[in-house]
Amino acid sequence: MVDPAGKIAIGSDHAGFLLKEDILRTLQEKGYKVPDFAAFSEESMDYPEAAHPVALSVRSGEYPVGILLCGSGNGVAMVANKYAGIRAAICWNEEITRLARKHNDANIIVLPARFLPPEEALGFVQIFLSTEFEGGRHQRRVEKIDRVL
Repeated sequence: MVDPAGKIAIGSDHAGFLLKEDILRTLQEKGYKVPDFAAFSEESMDYPEAAHPVALSVRSGEYPVGILLCGSGNGVAMVANKYAGIRAAICWNEEITRLARKHNDANIIVLPARFLPPEEALGFVQIFLSTEFEGGRHQRRVEKIDRVL
């Protein structure tokens, strides 16, 4: 579980901007420290410009978890998952979100902004932040993710 006074990195491209703003405001109202890495308007921008800094900040340990948004979620997830130690999961329903944390120890939630209403997305963020990794047999599997083949 992420401490309510904890830090969460957040970023989006232009397609995720409005939803990101809703999430950012809600988290800040709850006492989270949430640096905003991008976008700062609905003006077109390339999704890697948001995904790289969020993934790097989580990978470095500066932030325990991150939130990324783009239109489909695919672009930012692909970029973030290039980094060893990052497990970015596209979440579009409650069970997928819960399992991303419980079984995969996801450290970045990715939201497909064009497909989620704000209240649903906020619910997924809350589930993500409050669900613990189960460990056990899942730990062994997670440890195999970054293995170079």
